[in-house]
Parts: sequence; C-alpha cells; structure tokens
Amino acid sequence: MATGTDQVVGLVLVAVSLIIFTYYTVWVIILPFIDSQHVIHKYFLPRAYAVAIPLAVGLLLLLFVGVFITFVMVKNKKVAKKAQ
Repeated sequence: MATGTDQVVGLVLVAVSLIIFTYYTVWVIILPFIDSQHVIHKYFLPRAYAVAIPLAVGLLLLLFVGVFITFVMVKNKKVAKKAQ
C-alpha cells in the first residue's frame, strides 16, 4: 500500500505534469490562432523553442539511459570476473 507521503508525491507529480501539458498544448496548438499583438503572447516563449526544448529533454533522457545501461553492464562484468 502507498503511504501518505507516496500519495502526496504522486499528486504533486501528476499536478506538475498536467500544468506542463496544458501550457505546452496552449503554446503549440492554440497560440498560433491568436493575433500576435495579443497580450497572452508575452507569457509564452517563441515557437522555435516548442521544438528545441522537447528535443533537448529527449536527448538528455537518451543520454541518461545510455549511461545507466553502460554503468550496469560494467558493474555486472566486474562481478562476473570476481566470481570466476
């Protein structure tokens, strides 16, 4: 069973994800249909970042996964050598 702390952390993660999803959806899908002189545009980054930020985050995620897999494989190789 999840403890109270786990539930709070889960709720915070869901809330942050929902906020990011809503912001990105408005930024990418709705904002292009609003006049460029409207005041709402000052709350959003330029549209070029709508591609650059997810790309950078994806590359960092792939880098992290690659480093993690490499670390685990090297560690397992060392353990196998000690066992022999």
